[in-house]
Amino acid sequence: MDRKRFQKQLDFILEVDKEKNIFRQSHLSGYIRQENDAEHSWHIALMIYLLKEYANQEFDVAKAMMMALIHDIVEIDAGDTYAYDTKGLQTQKERESKAANRIFGLLPSDQKEHLMELFEEFEKGETPESRFAHVMDNLQPILLNDCNDGKDWRAHGVHKSQALNRQKTSQFGSQEIWEFAKELIEKNVEKGNIKE
Repeated sequence: MDRKRFQKQLDFILEVDKEKNIFRQSHLSGYIRQENDAEHSWHIALMIYLLKEYANQEFDVAKAMMMALIHDIVEIDAGDTYAYDTKGLQTQKERESKAANRIFGLLPSDQKEHLMELFEEFEKGETPESRFAHVMDNLQPILLNDCNDGKDWRAHGVHKSQALNRQKTSQFGSQEIWEFAKELIEKNVEKGNIKE
């Protein structure tokens, strides 16, 4: 065993444990408490496997699941940027890029390079894997919001145009799930959970 390499891996493993302390705006089903980034990432990784049949094209499921598991690690440093926070979204890329370099930089160079490539591929959203991972990243919060009777949407005064804009990239990974997302949003507009 290369003890130096092993120690770097352990340092990274302990560092990413902090992801469990980054809380999102979405609440768990039953509205018990806000979910954390680690729970969100695990949830969408599982969704990628379960819902893969709805992808627009074939993709590497394991690769997409790994993207899901690492995509929010950067929020340990950068913090969670709420989907409808226009001010926070302006600096999100810069904050997350700096965080990626620091956090993935804890790893041995080969693993750092591989995870940075996966992270950047996810961010660009140009491959079948990253497109479908984005679909799940978009779908998961609206599923939670819907099952919680739109409480988070109402608390933030979310408008239909905002919700649709957030979901629109889903069409590139799954046309079927994009159609479902539009139906879910419309249902919540009719219920008064999302503003017209």
